[in-house]
Amino acid sequence: MSINGEIPVRDNRAADRFEIEKDGQIAFAQYVLAPDHIIFTHTEVPAELGGRGLATRLVEAGLASARKNGLSVIPRCSVFGRYVMKHPETHDLLAPEIRATLGLPA
Repeated sequence: MSINGEIPVRDNRAADRFEIEKDGQIAFAQYVLAPDHIIFTHTEVPAELGGRGLATRLVEAGLASARKNGLSVIPRCSVFGRYVMKHPETHDLLAPEIRATLGLPA
């Protein structure tokens, strides 16, 4: 999966994470997949790859995959949480209990 023709993001289902390989290193967003939702638990970008927007690309790929597959999102990872709060267009992806906690419309 490529975001806007940029660096490709792959869904490594065997490792339960979205990944970007760059300069011999891997940035990733770990998840737990359930039948009707996906929980994003941790995002990690090696220091050497920092500042290139890779975490944002991982979040966008993860959210796009959730939307495509009809999954609600539970952002336990702060990177995903911050992104979702800054992008109201993603609020519809949030699981109902998360929307309720944040005071967002159901």
